[in-house]
Amino acid sequence: MPSSGYQEHPAEAEAPGPADLVASAGAGPAALRGGALRSGAYAATVLLSLVSAPLLIRHLGIAAFGRYTTVTALVTIISGLTDAGLLNIALREWATRSGEDRRRTMRSLLGIRLELSSAGVALGVAFALAAGYSRTLVLGTLIAGAGMVLQATANVLTTALQGELRFGWASVIDIARQVVVVGLIVALVVAGAGLLPFFAVSIPAGLVTLALTAALVRRWMPLVPRLRGSDRWPLVRDTLPYAAAIAVNTVYFRVTIVVMSLIATARQTGYFATSFRVTEVLVGIPALAIGAAFPILSRAAREDSERFSYATERILDLALIAGTALVLVVVLSAPFVIDVLAGARGAPAAPVLQIQGVALIATFLASAAGFPLLSLRRHGALLVANGGALLANVVLTLILVPVDQARGAAIAAVVAESCLAVGQLVLLLRLRRVRMPLSGPVAVALAGLAGASPLLVSGLHPVLRTLAGLAIYVVVLMLLGRLPPELSHAFQSRRPR
Repeated sequence: MPSSGYQEHPAEAEAPGPADLVASAGAGPAALRGGALRSGAYAATVLLSLVSAPLLIRHLGIAAFGRYTTVTALVTIISGLTDAGLLNIALREWATRSGEDRRRTMRSLLGIRLELSSAGVALGVAFALAAGYSRTLVLGTLIAGAGMVLQATANVLTTALQGELRFGWASVIDIARQVVVVGLIVALVVAGAGLLPFFAVSIPAGLVTLALTAALVRRWMPLVPRLRGSDRWPLVRDTLPYAAAIAVNTVYFRVTIVVMSLIATARQTGYFATSFRVTEVLVGIPALAIGAAFPILSRAAREDSERFSYATERILDLALIAGTALVLVVVLSAPFVIDVLAGARGAPAAPVLQIQGVALIATFLASAAGFPLLSLRRHGALLVANGGALLANVVLTLILVPVDQARGAAIAAVVAESCLAVGQLVLLLRLRRVRMPLSGPVAVALAGLAGASPLLVSGLHPVLRTLAGLAIYVVVLMLLGRLPPELSHAFQSRRPR
């Protein structure tokens, strides 16, 4: 049997599972609905977290909450680095393999993820000991890390749901996990618990997620990891450049605030951090919305170049339209958002957020170009683009922050994200499989400028300004004939049996 992703896979008997929706005409509408569902579920989890966060801060106090955040941040970094892009690789391999070959590959990837997660937790605990963390924080790192391992395992199993475009169930699982987390935090607050039990919340949440996912995919997804096998190394070797690209992306996105902490005042760093907190939440939306089409791209990249080209072009078009809409929301509502988060003292962060929010267009386009490149196994190209963005971010932050403080940092972030988007777009367009006529971006830019016109109306409440701007944006798109027909088709059509 072949073991490398570069080889063709022989036809094998397919394990009992769902119909092959990915190859059908209903795949596009299903992916659009799925992207909307995943984005909606993500928004719901963010809103749910707002229920528990104030209670947790007030219960623990600022100092203890800072220690809690330190450990959760450490475990989150470990999770991101040990993922090494394996979830996207698993989704691509699911879409392009079949039968026993697919099951064996999924078992290997499940084993690799389990090993990397466990090793990451061990390193995290070692770091906590070396850094002189208290006994509570060291134990908290171990306990929270155990919950992370459970969640990481469940995430790999979710590949079967996403690979078959069953995003409704994937969204239900996301929300169920957040409900468990919020419910347990509230219960611990009511019970007057100390710091350590809050780290353990991730364990029952991970168990619920794992149990739900396993119950849904047990008929066609292997549940037992493969911890040995000579074919595991080709899987890892094939994806090392992509893993490096993911690591660079993780660093580059956060490097601005690190550099600011070294060369800017605490107040200016705080203004940028407030803006960054908003954009940090929003940058997850493009990957969820566009990632829903990744199985279609992966299958088409191997079997149907014409379908791949068409799908990529439509994704780029939709990403530009959706990204511009999200930028309008951020720019028009920034004063209101900052007032809710930080009050009057945080008002100078509003123009910082308005500048930084523009980067969301580039984030959408970077995702829209990145997934096709990953489908084509252009891992080196992704690494080059992310490396260029990291370099641009560091250099521009060092130049612009002394000149314009937090706003300079926001400009650096926008330019760096634009470098990533342009770099990946150029690399994708050079493959001569995809076209991107200028008429589309020009029309969307005109609609976006028209949508921003409510900024010229003084005294208008930011919420009303945002609604008016979005309405103008949609109307102008309709007048220019650029409103995507896929949006209406996606929600009119039903999922085929």
